[in-house]
Amino acid sequence: MAVTKRAGRNKTKDAAGVTSKVPFMKGAVGSSAGGQGPPKKAFYEGSKKKEVGVSDLTLISKISNEAINENLMKRFEAAEIYTYIGHVLISVNPFRDLGIYVDSVMEAYKGKNRLEMPPHVFAIAEASYYNMNAYRDNQCIIISGESGAGKTEAAKRIMQYIANVSGGQQNSHITEIKNMVLATNPLLEAFGCAKTLRNNNSSRHGKYLEIQFNAQGEPCGANITNYLLEKGRVVGQIMNERNFHIFYQFAKAASPAYRELFGIQTPEAYAYTSNSRCLDVPGIDDTKEFSETLQAMKVIGLTQQEQDDIFRLLAAILWIGNVQFREEESGSAAIVDPGVTDFAAYLLQVDGVALNKALSIRIVETSRGGRRGSIYESPLNAAQATSVRDTLAKAIYNNLFEWIVDRINVSMKAREQTSYTIGILDIYGFEIFDKNSFEQLCINYVNEKLQQIFIELTLKTEQEEYVREQIEWQPIKYFNNKIVCDLIEEKRPPGVFAALNDACATAHADPSAADGTFIQRLNALSTNPHFAQRQTQFIIKHYAGDVTYQIEHMTDKNKDQLLRDILELMEASDNQFLHTIFPQQVGATDTKGRRPPTASDKIKASANDLVNTLSKATPSYIRTIKPNQNKSPKEYDSAAVLHQIKYLGLQENVRIRRAGFAYRQTFERFVDRFYLLSSKTSYAGDYIWTGDPRSGSEQILKDTRIPKEEWQMGTTKAFIKTPETLFALETMRDRYWHNMAIRIQRAWRNYLRYRTECAVRIQRWWRNLTGSTDFVKLRDYGHTVLAGRKERRRFSIIGSRRFMGDYLGVDNRGGYGEHVRNSVQIPASDQTLFSCRGEMLVSKLGRSSKPNPRLIVLTNRNFYIVTQSIVNNQLQILSDRTIPLGTIKFIGTSNLRDDWFSLGVGAPGQPDPLISCIFKTELFTHMKGLMTGIFDLRIGPTIEYNKKPGKIAVVKTLKDPAVPRDDLYKSGTIHVGPGEPPNSVSRPTPKPRAKPAKAITSGGLLKKSVNGKLSSQARGRTTPQPQARPVPRQLPGGGSSTVSSNPSTVMPAAIKPVTPVLQQQPMSNGYGGNQQRNSMGSSVASTRAPPPPPPPPPAATPSQDPMARALYDFAGQSANELTLTKGEILIILQKEGNGKKGVPCLHAIIREKDIIVGENKS
Repeated sequence: MAVTKRAGRNKTKDAAGVTSKVPFMKGAVGSSAGGQGPPKKAFYEGSKKKEVGVSDLTLISKISNEAINENLMKRFEAAEIYTYIGHVLISVNPFRDLGIYVDSVMEAYKGKNRLEMPPHVFAIAEASYYNMNAYRDNQCIIISGESGAGKTEAAKRIMQYIANVSGGQQNSHITEIKNMVLATNPLLEAFGCAKTLRNNNSSRHGKYLEIQFNAQGEPCGANITNYLLEKGRVVGQIMNERNFHIFYQFAKAASPAYRELFGIQTPEAYAYTSNSRCLDVPGIDDTKEFSETLQAMKVIGLTQQEQDDIFRLLAAILWIGNVQFREEESGSAAIVDPGVTDFAAYLLQVDGVALNKALSIRIVETSRGGRRGSIYESPLNAAQATSVRDTLAKAIYNNLFEWIVDRINVSMKAREQTSYTIGILDIYGFEIFDKNSFEQLCINYVNEKLQQIFIELTLKTEQEEYVREQIEWQPIKYFNNKIVCDLIEEKRPPGVFAALNDACATAHADPSAADGTFIQRLNALSTNPHFAQRQTQFIIKHYAGDVTYQIEHMTDKNKDQLLRDILELMEASDNQFLHTIFPQQVGATDTKGRRPPTASDKIKASANDLVNTLSKATPSYIRTIKPNQNKSPKEYDSAAVLHQIKYLGLQENVRIRRAGFAYRQTFERFVDRFYLLSSKTSYAGDYIWTGDPRSGSEQILKDTRIPKEEWQMGTTKAFIKTPETLFALETMRDRYWHNMAIRIQRAWRNYLRYRTECAVRIQRWWRNLTGSTDFVKLRDYGHTVLAGRKERRRFSIIGSRRFMGDYLGVDNRGGYGEHVRNSVQIPASDQTLFSCRGEMLVSKLGRSSKPNPRLIVLTNRNFYIVTQSIVNNQLQILSDRTIPLGTIKFIGTSNLRDDWFSLGVGAPGQPDPLISCIFKTELFTHMKGLMTGIFDLRIGPTIEYNKKPGKIAVVKTLKDPAVPRDDLYKSGTIHVGPGEPPNSVSRPTPKPRAKPAKAITSGGLLKKSVNGKLSSQARGRTTPQPQARPVPRQLPGGGSSTVSSNPSTVMPAAIKPVTPVLQQQPMSNGYGGNQQRNSMGSSVASTRAPPPPPPPPPAATPSQDPMARALYDFAGQSANELTLTKGEILIILQKEGNGKKGVPCLHAIIREKDIIVGENKS
């Protein structure tokens, strides 16, 4: 029996039911031996619900019926009604709503295996649905147990779950089928369930619902097979029981139109619904459920005319039950109230006189030598007339119920190809009453057949298979109930049914005589150890207990034939619906002259057909248990439950599960399922194993490192002992596709990175070649702005000089530049064309003017002069002055190579700024582009500016060879060294120095560089060489090796995850890994000692050079200035006094770069 589930999770439950994470299949994916890593942080779990008893009886410490009973009682008292025996679910009826069937619980079980979640009927439904899709096998769920144990409720929950998880929400037909399947529950409950002493909603018929699925696992149709409707309940019930629910629903909640048309009154008015003196049931609202029944009819697709026909016949049955007879002096029966008969005839649409005659007179036909004789009328007495009346009512209801089932099947018929099915069997439980008759014999016979299936598939067949496959295991003794089934159904020697049919055939005229003949025929069974006869009773020792059956009326019930008078009455009706449900013709016989089948023949054929159907599917079992006879949610009758435990064979089932194997499969199908898990049997999804399937199966189990004690090889099948091991294999199989997808994604991402880096390199090369053309053009344009009127600094005309503009990165996102922009509050719409550091001449009261550091920012609208200072150890940036470009009248600068210039603003309240900027030419170029028509650059030997409003000051310039670098302002005069001629232009751009190419990527896509060497990242590693692809082969089963790439929902690991053995490789003793074993196979290892390791390097001598730490970020503005990050350490190598404006320069190193940085005054 395949116990399967999804894979990919690493949660499990231990024997105590505590959920934990476990390292799944350690070592199978390259983990180091024994390396589980440090323990994870522990958390208090006191709030977690603790498991009561054991959730799986295979984990019980002592195997006995009493121990099983005690465990079930503990769980029942804790509201835990579900328990496993392996894959068999035990369900104890709680007789109350536990809130465990809501949508959130249903969602929790989706895609989970039975060991990941607590026991539940949803877990069985999930397993069946998964197995159907994964193994492409039909499934069936067999629900068994005595009446009132909760079989019907379990079937409803299974249907609810499958309809919820089976997909197809976008397909209207599939949604319609789902709704129909669910609608069969209220409809068939109304017509097929009733209140009994043991159960308020007892199924009085059996049904096998087969849900049909297409290849995508979506429901495309369904079919219902009906078994053993208890039609006798229509005409009589014992005290405190009820008729079928539909009669009370109809009588209490019928519409006014139905009441007027069909004469419907309350249930008290009808004998068939009131004789048992039970009109209401606690917990059942007949009015509400009638509306649900009508809604179900609409969902099924019953037309209004069909509904009217159904309710007309229900009304006819109720009125027929009110027909009463009195006995005349002659002994014949007479109808007490002809008006009742006339109204019943109106409902049946037959003649009232004909109905009276059919109920009170029997037509008898004699025959001689096979030829028809005379026909005469025989008056019936009151008892016989009452029997005929009840027979008519039972026949109408039975045929109506069968028509409803057939009509449901027509609506749910599959409209596309059916691939798989899931069957749900909900049938009578085993029944033992004070008086048991033919109905109980049939019910208990079917239960014996179901028990036989359970024994055949879980006990007998399993042990026989172990012997046949030569598997080592310990045999378990069990009771095989085949002898009881043969006692009832066999023809040779004749069983109970054969004796009953013989009695019906030989003494058919007199029912009492037929019963006497039946008693004589039963004498032949007296030697059977499971049979005993007691005069007008007989006892059969069923698997569930001894049952005493009453022989009286058994032969009459077995005939199951309508009288000729009733058939003629139905043929004479004007109601076409009545003709539909009574298709029999009067006098119709078998073409070969055989007698019509009896009721026992029909139930025997139905039971055997059911067994054949179930045998063709993979079964799952739900064994229901009734905790007490009082339907109490708190009472647990230990003795009654113990009896059920014994006859259900739970103890034997536990022993089988303990001793047996949870999974077995033919070698061909095992390889077909799991060949992906071994590199020796698969390559890129193709099957490549060249050996036989048996060796392939063994290779798979070895490569997955499953311990040997967890599996055995039979002659034709592979056996796996625990479900946990199977779940582990399923996990790895489902993860295979995820791993392959990850590998493909990784390769694709590597390719994208490789392609992107290639593109970046090409772009970088192209920019180096042509991308700086715009900056070069702007630089060359700067020469025309000066117009040959000013000497040039040597740095300004070097070939690598570019007019980059925004040196502070004011327009960049993040960093220092954005901080400047936000502090100065430059509008977001303004574009920064130029920014750099500079100085501005500042006058102070009582002191001479002195240059102070400033930041210069030029946008498309304004000229910003920005100050920065340290306040409370925090860098503070403020706007010193904002000058709109339109207010600048002129720009004054000298004709020497100094960096000073003035802005002729002429503001009434402020002086003109006198600024020093090493990138002055670039600044002038940008300003000319922005100040079209008003740009005025004045170049001369002096620089004029308004030192005070309305007071023009002149700054002189003096060429001083003693000033080797930059310039020096002192007392209104700028001292500057000689510069390049005014007509100088930029030198050609130097060619870049050749350097080795870097490796493009690392890892599996290593590429060699252009000079044939790998990068430093790849050094010491070799590029993997692709292996030759093995030749794909055909799978052992003849199928293709193309495996579905749509894995099911991933399944977790199980309770006891199998920890595979990690095969450790021997480590080499050679120094540096270069020593190898003697190629000639010498067994004597070299005794030469390895060379000693090199001495450790001497300790590094601390640097004696002075150091400095950067207090804040600094953006370098030229090639000889370093961009610093706050906190970096600089080693000062040399301090020179030739810095700009006389500020010393620091020749320092940082991060192995030789740089020149300005000394930080702060």
